[in-house]
Amino acid sequence: MTLPQRRAVIDLGTNTFHLLIAEVSGDEIVREIYRERIFVKLASEGIKTIGDAPFARGISALCRFRARIDECEVAEVKAIGTAALRTASNGKMFIREAKAEARIDIKLISGDKEAEYITKGVLLAIPSAMERVLIMDIGGGSTEFIIADQSEVYWRRSFPLGVSVLSNGFHFSDPISANEVKTLEQHLDTSLLPLKAALAEFSTRHLVGAAGTFDVLAEWLRDPAAPPHPTSHQLDLTDFPAFYERIVPASLAERRALPGVPQERADMIVVAMILLRFVFRLANVERVTVSNYAMKEGILVARTQDAG
Repeated sequence: MTLPQRRAVIDLGTNTFHLLIAEVSGDEIVREIYRERIFVKLASEGIKTIGDAPFARGISALCRFRARIDECEVAEVKAIGTAALRTASNGKMFIREAKAEARIDIKLISGDKEAEYITKGVLLAIPSAMERVLIMDIGGGSTEFIIADQSEVYWRRSFPLGVSVLSNGFHFSDPISANEVKTLEQHLDTSLLPLKAALAEFSTRHLVGAAGTFDVLAEWLRDPAAPPHPTSHQLDLTDFPAFYERIVPASLAERRALPGVPQERADMIVVAMILLRFVFRLANVERVTVSNYAMKEGILVARTQDAG
């Protein structure tokens, strides 16, 4: 029997930095030791360059993570940079600063690699007998889609349709205007043509959402009749249209006042809801499962050679 190894994963998302420390044996998470998320919002001053304030927030978060990693005596640390650090003009400067200040080596990965790790994590979290599903992970800089079942990945792709990108590009009014909604939906209609083609070939009406915005949906739409599961939740979509109408036409102040909507997500949840409704319609979604696991859990159980 393989002895559990203590590993740490840092997921440097465009909006949120995550730290997960756990004991892992083979491809199984044996025991979670520590989990933390910090809303850094690297793209709050624009997606092309990380502004001074978010840059400082990011380095501060990594220094905090380093202290926790040292306290937990973790031997193996993987820090993964995604869309924001891939595209920002000063992304490499941030990586150098993270090494100097926090002793953390950040590795940039492609959107396709991101999707691969998300698949690993999500398939760990959902019941193994499930049919083919459409996995969706909404990030700040990109959104990943994967069509898979427990035995095979049929299609996967990363799109530059994260909530920071969509919010900066289409959401200017407060509340969002009808014309802005229409323009965003037209953009999604064009951008997601490859997803439409993939769904025509590998049909599924079961969507699995990986944390983030889906955690908010779970607060409002969790199905109380569904059998309990330790790492996933079933949603009841009956009230999704009503929830959409509470979120999208609301002002920022009104959204911040809604229970179950984290203050840190209230600014960008409008474009996330528009994206979700578009995908639900595109895929004719009938069932939604929310996975507690996403990319960081996939990285945690990935073999060393797969983590590059």
